[in-house]
Parts: sequence; structure tokens; C-alpha cells
Amino acid sequence: MKNTGIDQLGFLIHDVGRLLRKNFEKRGHEHGLSSAQWRLLVRVVREQNPTQARLAELMEIEPISVSRLIDRMEQGGWVRRCAHETDRRVNRVVPTDKSLAAYSTIKAVAGEVFEEALTGVGEEQRQALMSALVTMVDNLSSDETTTTHSNVEKQAAS
Repeated sequence: MKNTGIDQLGFLIHDVGRLLRKNFEKRGHEHGLSSAQWRLLVRVVREQNPTQARLAELMEIEPISVSRLIDRMEQGGWVRRCAHETDRRVNRVVPTDKSLAAYSTIKAVAGEVFEEALTGVGEEQRQALMSALVTMVDNLSSDETTTTHSNVEKQAAS
């Protein structure tokens, strides 16, 4: 059987993700939040007041774990819970001014990590990489609404 490099591609994608998270966590800890808290904060800001259930889905963790994480972040003044407009049983998670200010810091830290990762990668290669990754996301999320081509483009622009 001919090796087309697909197996290596899988390992590389996994390793890049792991190393990006590791570098981001190292730099993000300096700002006083755990990586889970950073991830939640980014999701709350980007998703514009998501429900707790939506956050659990996006973060791929159990709803009770999200609830506890929100409890800690609410105590720290990072987010607040608000009743859903039409369903009293559901809470939306809303960013506070504190988290909105920290979001720009998060974006800056992430930008530094990505720039470090992309050192030596030319603009044409970056565009090709972005295009390939968007295609992969589209191919793999046909039954999901979490990330689509337009969402990826919108996130890349912000």
C-alpha cells in the first residue's frame, strides 16, 4: 500500500494544535486565567451571549463542568448569567466589561503565538493553508452548525 502522507498529516495537525494550545496556555497564565477560562471567555464574546448548553457543546465538555466554570468566572467578575428572553429555564452567559477588555489581550496573545508558529511561512503559503483548513472544516462539519465556512471567514476577519 502506497503511503500518501495522510497519516503524517494527521499527526502534524494534532501536534500543531497541541503546541499552539501549550504556547498559548504558557502566555495566557500570566494574565490570571486558566486555559479553560480563556476558552470560555472567547466563546462567550464571539458567540454573543450563548446559552450554557451551547457553551458545553462548543467546548466539548459536560454541562455541569461548564456550569462550575461559569460559577467561578461569575465570582471573578468575568461573566454574568441572564435569563433567556423566551425560556426561563435557560440562562445566557454575558461578558462583562472586564472580560471584553481582556478579550483584546487574548487576541493579542493568540496573534503572537500564531505569528511565532508561522515564522518562515510566506503570504502565499499562509493563504493556501487557510484555504485548506477552511475546506477541511467544511468537509467535517456538514452535520454541525458550530463552524461553517462563513463563520471561519468571519472569525478570521475579527
